[in-house]
Amino acid sequence: MTTLRVIVDQVVAPVPGGIGRYAEELARHLVETAPSGCDVVGVVSAVGKDELDHVRTLLPGLADLEKTALPRRELSLAWQGGFVGGLSHGMVHAPSVLAPLVKHNRFSEPGRQTVVTVHDVVPWTNPETLTPRGVQFHRAMVKRAWKHADAVVVPTHAVAGALNEIHRFDDRLRVIGGAPSGRLRTPVDADLRADRLGLPDRYVLAVGTLEPRKGLGALIEAMAHPDAPANVPLVVAGPDGWGDVDVYDTAERAGLSRDRVKVLGRVDDADLAVAYDRATVFVFPSFAEGFGLPVIEAMSFGTPVIHSDDAAVREVASDAGVTVAREPRDSYPERLAQAVYQVVNDPLLAGQLAVAGPDRARMFDWTDSANETWQLHADL
Repeated sequence: MTTLRVIVDQVVAPVPGGIGRYAEELARHLVETAPSGCDVVGVVSAVGKDELDHVRTLLPGLADLEKTALPRRELSLAWQGGFVGGLSHGMVHAPSVLAPLVKHNRFSEPGRQTVVTVHDVVPWTNPETLTPRGVQFHRAMVKRAWKHADAVVVPTHAVAGALNEIHRFDDRLRVIGGAPSGRLRTPVDADLRADRLGLPDRYVLAVGTLEPRKGLGALIEAMAHPDAPANVPLVVAGPDGWGDVDVYDTAERAGLSRDRVKVLGRVDDADLAVAYDRATVFVFPSFAEGFGLPVIEAMSFGTPVIHSDDAAVREVASDAGVTVAREPRDSYPERLAQAVYQVVNDPLLAGQLAVAGPDRARMFDWTDSANETWQLHADL
């Protein structure tokens, strides 16, 4: 039996974020698509029984779930320093930069290979939007990957090109994107959930971890701008991140009345599906991304999408959304406001986006991503 060990620790991180979603979905589909004679083992840091049970529930079919001796923070520091113990042996797949990377030779050690995933180059292009510790960790781990990884997965060609300018990975790079979750489906009790969430009849939706890089402040300013539709409120879904992004305080400073803003916080998949499905328009104003999964999620529901002109987001959205230039930065909110007004008040444009979105979303599938990942390991 050939075993692929997948680092799934981000699934039980305090704020799993997009990488946690990616790790969960990829691991689940790696289990489902495992070739004959292959199985998948999950690896997590020293977490408690509840977290272990949570992973087993999310990822049925794992051959085993290994727990390291170190908690998450200590584990990341150890792996950053190259202290990985026996976890680097065999086939290892890391859905993030948290990986047991040490010098090895897969040609003289058959079956030993380590693949790392780099989701974006934000630590280099927009370091001010991350914590200093996060920037240092990601830069250090990508450098270790350049030295020791057998292959590096990136979600878009935009990230591949940018990453190659930082470290020459060249033919070690493989572009494998993500996809909407199979669990993100409109539930049968959608009306009840919409009432419980307090969703308005019409609203602008934003989804993502509340942190500076996501551009939520610019969107809030946009909704307060005179060019924005005055009768459509903003609904924000997503867990707290870092950087003291307080939606209501930001809205007050921007002059957006409290009754035009609703914060849902972290929501489950069924509630998120309802929020996507019923939104008048979805706006993704992020300043820097590696993929931009919420864009594809919103498109899969036929919800019109407005997004920033970040290169990776443009690649993912193709021509199925309305693109808004981020620069010059001081007038970005005004352009967002105008785009929202246009989509809300132009039924023809909204209808075209509602058709183009699902067509684009169908281009992304987790089964395909998992099969491509298995093929990458087979190629190595």
